Amino acid sequence: MRTKRIRNRSDHIFLSPPLRRFMHLCSAVLIFGVFVVTLLAPPAAAQDWFRTGTGLGVEKARVAAADFVPRSSSAQPLTKIFTDVLRSDLQYSGILELVSKSFYPLEVPSVPSELKYSAWSDPPAAVQLLTFGNLSASGKDLAIEAWLYDVRNPSIPPVLARRYRGELTEAQVRRFAHQLADEIVMRLSGGIPGIASTQIAFVSARGGNKEIWVMDYDGSGQRQLTALRSIALTPRWAPDATRIAFTCYASAGGVIGAQICIYSMETGKLVAFPRWRGTNSSPAWSPDGSQIMFMSSMHGDPELFACDATGGHLKRITYSAGVDTSPAWNPKTGQQVAFVSDRSGVPQLYLMNADGSNVEKLNLADKGYVIDPAWSPNGQLLAFSWRRPNGNYDIYIMDVATRQIVELTRDAGRNERPSWAPDGRHIVFESTRMGTRQIWSMLADGTQPRQLTTQGQNESPNWSARQASSF
Repeated sequence: MRTKRIRNRSDHIFLSPPLRRFMHLCSAVLIFGVFVVTLLAPPAAAQDWFRTGTGLGVEKARVAAADFVPRSSSAQPLTKIFTDVLRSDLQYSGILELVSKSFYPLEVPSVPSELKYSAWSDPPAAVQLLTFGNLSASGKDLAIEAWLYDVRNPSIPPVLARRYRGELTEAQVRRFAHQLADEIVMRLSGGIPGIASTQIAFVSARGGNKEIWVMDYDGSGQRQLTALRSIALTPRWAPDATRIAFTCYASAGGVIGAQICIYSMETGKLVAFPRWRGTNSSPAWSPDGSQIMFMSSMHGDPELFACDATGGHLKRITYSAGVDTSPAWNPKTGQQVAFVSDRSGVPQLYLMNADGSNVEKLNLADKGYVIDPAWSPNGQLLAFSWRRPNGNYDIYIMDVATRQIVELTRDAGRNERPSWAPDGRHIVFESTRMGTRQIWSMLADGTQPRQLTTQGQNESPNWSARQASSF
């Protein structure tokens, strides 16, 4: 059954032409500033290459998020939710320093005319940027006004001014808070959008069977998508976030086995897709969404195959003795694929062209099992899970060009199936560090681990490239 679509509209507060020109200029200056910081950074040492590659190594602006002001008593609970979600999003962005509320002045502005610049720019707050605003509730209608000001430069217009209007629900309030956070992050990161409005697909067995679920990036809004009452595995978002390909168990020629299924976020139903004999699993989308690569044993040995997004034009990609699986398409080039193969005896990482040519093994210093490759959005870094000799599965990242490696998790349970956020600054993964298998996220340097699921057993997370469609 399709749910009612929620009215969601974001309007620009009227800006004069000079102010609009200023905002464009401000964005250009921020992009140039990030570029200059990168150029002037000291020579990379130890793991500095990694922080630079993920955008976590630049200087952070001091930002404050004042309590948004309710326009009526009925709006007060939702106003607190909005403020709390906004602060959490900014804190977890990785590109700014959110100043503690204990340093804020007692009086907070609800509109620009109430802003006292020096109260925020001077110690103890000593912030550079301040976001503030108000929330109104009338009947079933919600209205939020929000601003972002450079409090150290009182003579310039606001960096950001927005009005959000929608249905008066907690879910809508959360969406608007995510949207504002994303816009603020985009202003401070040289034009790279924030991730607060993205979603994470995952597998959960909390209902008895392994089904595909989705949740907001921060773990809220968890909901079940499929009801196959069998086994669903390895969900992968299409680049436009309208579909999810995954491994399902379905009948092919009267035999129940692993097959490729596709779920439409727009219709809330499975999309027709071919069934092949043998085991078919681990789908991966090409960056343009036109093809799917997957593992299949339809000809005997488990090899990699590719087809178009509707299942047509099937083509065999690999030819080797052993198992080839877990393909991951380079999102930047679209021409390079990482995958796992045990052709040399144990599962190891390999690279190849998308047509199967130029196969290359990624040799690691130690032996052990290497699984779950995942490309960063910039196509330069490869995350994977590696069980070193006498060790546990942990998350590592490799600079593919230089083969430099950094370890992100250690001695905290079993950590597998990394997936990058579209900003390249966050990673979601599954971990048993608290006893049960759950979904966690962290900054891409391994800091700020955050548990996202708690109910039942949860695994195989995959981050959407952008905001997913609702239905």
